[in-house]
Amino acid sequence: MSLADLTLDRWRSLDPAAAGRLAHEAAAQVGGRVVLLDAVEHLGGPLHRVRIEREGQEFALIPGGTVRLGFDADAFTPTPAQSADYTESVDEGYGYGHPDLPSYLAAVLSPPRTATLATVLMAVEDEALSDHPAGLPGALAARGLRMPGADEWEHACGAGARTLFRWGNECPLDEPSYGDGGVRHEANAFGLHIAYDSYGTELSGDPTAVHGGDGGEAVCGGYGDLLGWLPLATANRNPYMAEFVYGPEGEDMYAQFSTRPVLSLR
Repeated sequence: MSLADLTLDRWRSLDPAAAGRLAHEAAAQVGGRVVLLDAVEHLGGPLHRVRIEREGQEFALIPGGTVRLGFDADAFTPTPAQSADYTESVDEGYGYGHPDLPSYLAAVLSPPRTATLATVLMAVEDEALSDHPAGLPGALAARGLRMPGADEWEHACGAGARTLFRWGNECPLDEPSYGDGGVRHEANAFGLHIAYDSYGTELSGDPTAVHGGDGGEAVCGGYGDLLGWLPLATANRNPYMAEFVYGPEGEDMYAQFSTRPVLSLR
């Protein structure tokens, strides 16, 4: 079996010794070295976590296979606090005309689906763009890297969880969705520092989507506490922000955007 064909279910079934062997094999493939090999509790069982350092940059192992993506808004029951906060936003004219939170989520989050993904190494930290997004694929290719696909990004963020956010269905409405500290900055199940600041805007290979933030639009616009957090939702793709990023208005703002480089495995 090639490393690229490793599935998340298979990865979870390995004992620590077998996981370690595959981790070192992945590191050898990319000319790197294993700097972390541990396990965390995730979705009711242990999940091996691997970090590999290559040329001064750390990457996490993201097992693939056929995975479930998107968010089932019809099956979501908001908390009273979430519903109340969203109602306040609607009363202020926000929410794109959707009368309740589930209908809003259905409009702004990617739908439930499955996708088959290869196992990859993905950068633990996103990195700021140094040029216009049009030149990004070429700049990454020169380093042996590529942009993540939109589905790859979403899978890497959620790590198999079907909750609204990578950590669960709730967010601390009394805390900001930006800045330092809080649950946002905790590493996710794969060891990534991801979806951690609503002022972030991560690009993937899909020019109709951005991830992990909205550039601070909801916060600066006073949309409400919950709407300020929702750009950090795993399945949020922010098509309106993507239109800005890739359009003429965003042409000179590329330094405000980032991407999360990927190393393909074989």
